[in-house]
Amino acid sequence: MFKDLIEYIVKSLVDYPDEVVVREVTGETVVIIELTVTEEDLGKIIGRYGRTLKAIRSVLYTAGLCANKKVILELIDEQRQDV
Repeated sequence: MFKDLIEYIVKSLVDYPDEVVVREVTGETVVIIELTVTEEDLGKIIGRYGRTLKAIRSVLYTAGLCANKKVILELIDEQRQDV
């Protein structure tokens, strides 16, 4: 549910929608969404002063309230994974 929501939002914002990877880890009361995009699209997801990312997290928070779950969005940097 949350994974599909994030995929829809993020793929409509980026230049390389085929490179978007969303992974969902579900617990009893917490859902962690890991989002990976290309380096070129990272700025589009974060937005100016982090406003776009904050808005996406707000949408997830509201969706989580409806499902009685806490939803956490983590933005994964591909370059850091190589180290």
